[in-house]
Order: sequence, then C-alpha cells, then structure tokens
Amino acid sequence: MNVFAALTVALPFLGSAVTFAGARDLRHVKFWSVAPIAAALFTSLVVQVAHGAGGTSTSAMQFAPAGQSTVWLGTRVTGLSALTGILVTVVALCVQVYSLTYMRQEKRYPTYAALVSLFTAAMLLVVYSADLIVLLVGWEVMGACSYFLIGHHWERADARSGSIKAFLVTKTGDVPFLFGIAALGVRTGSFRIDDVLHSIAVHGLAYAPFIATLLLCGVVGKSAQFPLHTWLPDAMAGPTPISALIHAATMVAAGVYVVALLYPVFLLAPGVLTLMAVIAAITMIGSALAAFAQTDVKKVLAYSTVSQLAYMLGGLAAGGRAAAVFHLLTHGAFKALLFLAAGVVIHRVGSNDLSAMGGLRHRMPIAYRTMTIALAALVGVPLFSGWFSKEAILGAAWDAHGQFAAAGRIVLIAGLLTVGLTAAYATRLWLKMFWGPFPDASPEEHLIEAPQTELVPLIVLAVPSAILGFVALGGGAFASWIGDAFGLAVPAGAGADLAPGGPTSALAFVLTLLGAGGVWYAWQRDPAADPARLLGPWRETALYGFYLDDVQDLIIIQPAKVMARVVGYLDTEVVDAYARGAGISARGLGGLLRRVQTGNIQLYLTVLFTGVIIIAAAMIILVGHGAGQVR
Repeated sequence: MNVFAALTVALPFLGSAVTFAGARDLRHVKFWSVAPIAAALFTSLVVQVAHGAGGTSTSAMQFAPAGQSTVWLGTRVTGLSALTGILVTVVALCVQVYSLTYMRQEKRYPTYAALVSLFTAAMLLVVYSADLIVLLVGWEVMGACSYFLIGHHWERADARSGSIKAFLVTKTGDVPFLFGIAALGVRTGSFRIDDVLHSIAVHGLAYAPFIATLLLCGVVGKSAQFPLHTWLPDAMAGPTPISALIHAATMVAAGVYVVALLYPVFLLAPGVLTLMAVIAAITMIGSALAAFAQTDVKKVLAYSTVSQLAYMLGGLAAGGRAAAVFHLLTHGAFKALLFLAAGVVIHRVGSNDLSAMGGLRHRMPIAYRTMTIALAALVGVPLFSGWFSKEAILGAAWDAHGQFAAAGRIVLIAGLLTVGLTAAYATRLWLKMFWGPFPDASPEEHLIEAPQTELVPLIVLAVPSAILGFVALGGGAFASWIGDAFGLAVPAGAGADLAPGGPTSALAFVLTLLGAGGVWYAWQRDPAADPARLLGPWRETALYGFYLDDVQDLIIIQPAKVMARVVGYLDTEVVDAYARGAGISARGLGGLLRRVQTGNIQLYLTVLFTGVIIIAAAMIILVGHGAGQVR
C-alpha cells in the first residue's frame, strides 16, 4: 500500500520532469502531462482499496538530521489521506485532459503542463507525507507553482499582479506556519507525524494554544480566509483550468487538510477553535455577499470557494471533523466542475463578464446541464452532494457542546445565513449565464459547444457532484473510513452520522427557497436588470470586496513603502556617506601631496631641514619639561 502511495506522488513528479525535458515535441508533452497522472489516479485507488476501513500505515526511513530530531522520508496512509489523494488525482487528470484543447493555442503550453503536474505532485506530497518537514516542502512548492501558473499570461498586468499578490499574501501566513511546525516538532521531540500524534495523545502538548495559532495563520493564508483571502479573487487572472485545480483539489484544500491532519493540536486549544469559528463566520458571510455582487463569472466562483472553505473550517471548529472532510471532497468535485464548465462558456463567448452571456442553455447543452448539477450541489439542493455535506456541518454545529459549544453557535448562525446567500448568488449566476436573451444576434458562431476533451471532464465530474453525498447514508461509514483525529481506526457504525435530518435541515431548506426565490422573483419582474440590485447600497461595497484591499494597502503596503524609502535614504545618504567620505578624503590628501611634489630639489631640502629643526626643537622642549618635573 505504501509503495503505491509513493508511486502516486512520484508519477506526477516524473511527468513534470519529462514534460520539461521534451518541451519542443507537443505530442510528447500531451502524453506525459496526462499519462502519469492517470497512472497516479490508478495507484491512489489501489491505496484506498488496500487501506480498507481505518487505521494508519506508515513506511518511512531516516533521511537527514534536523537538530535533535530526524527528517523521515516516506509515506503515511490513513483514510483521510487516501480519499484526499483520490480527489487530487481525479481533478488533476480532468484539468490536464481539459487543457489539451483549451490551452492548445498557447505557446507556453509545455511549461504550463509541466507546472500542473508539479503542482499535483506537491499536493500529493502534503497528503501522503510521513514527516512534517517533508509536508512543509510540498506546501512551499505549491506556493511557487501557484505563482508561476497564476502569472502564466505574464504579458498581462493583472496576471503579474495577481501572481505576486498570491505569493506574498500566502507567504504572510507561511512564516508563522513554519514556526508552528518547528515548535510542534521540538515540543513533541519528533517531526514524524505518527510520533507527534502519539506524543500528544500520551503527554499532551505544552504551549498548545500558541502552536495552534501559528498553524492557523498558515491555514488562513493557504485556504484564503479572512483577512488573507484577498489573493484568491485576483488569482482568477490565471487560466481557467488552473482556477479549477487551485480551488478544488490543491492549494486552498491543503489548509483544511492540515487542520484535519493535526486536529489533536487544535483540540487542546479551545480558544483557537473559537477564533477559527469567528474567522470562518466572517469569511463565509462576507464572501457570499461579495459573490452576489460580482460581474465576472470567475470571481463569483472565487468568492464562492472562499465561502465554502469557511464552511469546512467552521465544521472543524465546531468539532465536526468528518463533516468538514466530507465537504472538502464534495466541494472538490462540484467546484472543479463549475470552473471547467465556466471555462467552456468563457471560451465560446469570449468574455468573463455576465453581461456578455445569457440564453446559452440551448447553444451549450452539456455545459448548461453539468453546471446546473454543480450549482445545485453548491446551493445544497436536496439529494445533491453538497446538500449532504453542508447539512453535516450544520448538524455538527447544532450538536456542538463542551469545548465546541461557543464555536458551534457562531458557525450555526453564520452557516444558516450563508445558505440563503449561496442560493441567491448561485441562482443569479445560473439565470445570467443560461437564461434570458443572448446579447449576440449571430448564433452560428456558437454551434460547436466545445471539443470532446473539454466536455468529457464535465460529464465525469458531474457524477460525484450529483451522487457522492449518498455515502452519508452509510450510518457512520464515512467517519470510519477517514479514521479518528489520531489516525486510529473507528469501528464501523461508531463514527459520526452524517445523514441530514433535524432542525438544521428544515431551516436550511427554507433559507434556500428564500434566497433562490427572491432572486428568481426579481429576475422575472425585470430580466434585463441585475438581481444584484437586491443588495441596495451595499452592492458596490460588496463588488469591491468591502474594500479590504484598500484597507490592507493603507495599513500594510503604504507603511512598508515608507519604511522602504527610509531604509533607502539611510543606506544611500548615511551608510554610503561614510564610504564616499573616505574616498573624498583620500582623494583630497592625494591632491595635497601631489601639489607638494614639484620636482624642485632646493624646496625638498628646505622642507627636510625645516622638519629636522622642528623635531629637534620639540625634543629639547620635551626633555626640558621632563627634567623640570624631576626636580
């Protein structure tokens, strides 16, 4: 099993290296971008089948000393990592296949394909790593890959700024995350994940709130949570398939995965769980409002991702670890489908703007049907996958007690409000894209929907988006699959029951109807008007993300620029002044000595004798002064 886990990580690495090496041969690039990830999908399925229902399997060897500890190179397989590995490889394969034609006009397609494979391998390294230091390597490689892929169209200013912003904002969280990993390893005496969890289970963890806070900083940056979420909407400047990969299976999913992996650390810090709940509540509501106001399709989906990730963190804060992981998987399926389907529409329409769309349900039937399934899952329409997973989180928040009580109440209230807002912005997106009149009067240009390589991934992803939620009906089976917080097996039927039911289901259903129905009613009254007008005076504020970019510019960027100018002034006008002064003094002294060198022998002798007389006189005076003191 662990051999297949290692292969799952190694195959995309191999594909990336070979793709880079053979970049001039396009057929070579297409094969090596798809085949290794397809093989990795097969090996990830083997890992899941071999793993069975619970427990942990670790195979690692000592790699290098790290102070008093050792870095272990190997794989660690749990139900959590096995299922997440399948999600990553499925989405990555769909993205690579989709990109075969979507990116065929791109001159830099080989580099793009190689980076996608490397991105996938880095996420799989995070998922299967047996050691926290190795996990950190994968974590940072993902950051580098996101920088290059978001800035793929580097000739555009928005792509350049978006890539730099993504890199800097995520690094803001990565710095404390690094210290958190270091502190965790030092306090437990090992960086090996099994040893860390065992030490926590037996001895507890000193300074757990401090360490958990440091780790949370990295998660907030990577998973785009308030206040470090601003990079994700700007990351939409990258190619649409990259948006699907980042939003569904890599990068942003890594933060949630790490919290689920190191959950015992957070269990020892109830205050951090409450802080996590507050962050999740602000993020899910604010991002849902921002999504409702956007006019760019990809930005609607970007803010939607931020909001749904907040659901996952909220579930973890409320003690619903299994529910949060369940939503991570269902969200990965329907969000990848949403981005890829939106990419098909954008390619054919030639614009990201909703005002350029409308009436596409007949021209683009597959995109329409698959995106309808994905939006239904996003909204939480009963029996679609998102309904099961979101209801599981709300149910966990409703049942939260003990150390989770405060976090549970916060997540429950915010989650229910977000249910209605999600229904509203998803309905608006659906109506604006596929209903009403089409702005272009020449439909002949849109007779061909998309190549098969773009449509097949949509159909594949539509299946889990529609039916994946039914695993919740297994009576605790899903929780037994992923194991408990310490990686131990959970007896079948003993895990958390994720099946919907109870007051939260009824409340969520009513709020879904209100959100979707309100937008439908506003659109029916005036199809030409944007339903976002329902936000009233808050529309522009929400459109610009509540001006958080401006706030960050005011309190971080501008002071940093001022400090940079001060440091630059000190460097050039103070530090350099000493160097310049030494040079000027040397040149001045040299010029003075040069004036003395006249070549006149009489002058030289005169100066020499004058110097001798002065020295002799000084010596006489000093000797006389000394003799006077002796008397």
